[in-house]
Amino acid sequence: MIIVRTSVTKAVLNTMAEQQFGDMVKAVVDIDQSIMAIGGELHSDEEALLLEEGSLQKNLWGINLYPERPASEWIEFDSMINVRPSGGNRSRFVERPEIREAVTAIVNRLVQG
Repeated sequence: MIIVRTSVTKAVLNTMAEQQFGDMVKAVVDIDQSIMAIGGELHSDEEALLLEEGSLQKNLWGINLYPERPASEWIEFDSMINVRPSGGNRSRFVERPEIREAVTAIVNRLVQG
């Protein structure tokens, strides 16, 4: 499990996917610090790592990355850590479009190739 602060290649994501879930890598994105943790077995593992590194819970969103899918389909906004009724997100899906857009921009900046 690593924190991506500068960049990671899709080749690395593909290798991680093959070693874990076949075609998918779990990730948690900090939309304030523009970083993400990848490679955890659970989103909660990545969330815990980012919290240890100073991230705030309200800024963390869980996603799944499918490196082999087309750009329009490769990010899935689905995680149990996204369920936050007190913050207005009542499902596993990231409900606010502006948060999905922020997550997408960060992921597209961090993942090369």
